[in-house]
Amino acid sequence: MIRLEHDFREIIGDSPAIKRTLQAIETVAPTDSTVLLRGETGTGKELLSRAIHSLSPRRDRTFVRLSAAALPATLIESELFGYEKGAFTGAGTAKVGRLELANRGTLFLDEVGDIPLEVQPKLLRLLQEREFERLGSARTQRVDIRLIAATNCDLEQMIADGLFRSDLFYRLNVFPVHVPALRDRPTDIPALVHHFVDKFGRKMKRRLTTVPVATMDALQRSFWPGNIRELENVIERAVILSPGPELQVPPADLRPTSPRAPTESSAATGQLRNAEREVILRELRASKGIVGGPEGAATKLGLKRTTLQSMMKKLGITRSSF
Repeated sequence: MIRLEHDFREIIGDSPAIKRTLQAIETVAPTDSTVLLRGETGTGKELLSRAIHSLSPRRDRTFVRLSAAALPATLIESELFGYEKGAFTGAGTAKVGRLELANRGTLFLDEVGDIPLEVQPKLLRLLQEREFERLGSARTQRVDIRLIAATNCDLEQMIADGLFRSDLFYRLNVFPVHVPALRDRPTDIPALVHHFVDKFGRKMKRRLTTVPVATMDALQRSFWPGNIRELENVIERAVILSPGPELQVPPADLRPTSPRAPTESSAATGQLRNAEREVILRELRASKGIVGGPEGAATKLGLKRTTLQSMMKKLGITRSSF
């Protein structure tokens, strides 16, 4: 039995998979060590990073987040390190970077695999020396930060492809924490569903009191490529569409998954890939081939546009397929 000393109230579930993750967080949180959260998109890595911060000696200091995937490559460096007036065209005033904002606190660097190669040496220096310069400045500044990084990328493969520095990886990978996918913790789905029903019911002032057994069973058997984020989107949509006290989930949102053998046999893996391919193709057809944007297939699947494009490439899905 996995015993936890802290009450992780914001993290829903008590499956062995999520308990192992929370146990790792309890172990590393009181230290100042760099943590690398590794898991698929939509698994709750930011929530876990905040849990690490709240259990650390820095809990009363600032928690600062920077998502490398949310910014153009040209802006990541200036957002991270800040810049001086006149450092580049359009820099009319100086700007404090996220590093300075996080001084004596915690910096959460999300989607670290999207950090451009040209910025990686500066991030490596920060981790080694806790020193940096703003863009356009020769003055070296020191910061006292605790770094938590997160990624859904295969960093080892990126290193082999020349897209990520191995020395930076070793600096980030001091204490890796695996964040389980929703398919690895199906027993947590009922608790998550009830949490989201309550959350959106209160927000929309709707009183939903019942989740039919058949609906819950179907949700537990469904395929969730977007993990918890996708499940949350589906429940929000269901709350909107439910006219009475009983949750009604549209059949299109209940996607049965192929059986997956614990031995990861090639046959089971092939079945899973086929299931993933069919789900993605269906959403692409429904969105008339639009991948990004509010009406695109990525949004409907609860995925980032780049994640869906990567999955399409991996599964051999081209425009002629749909």
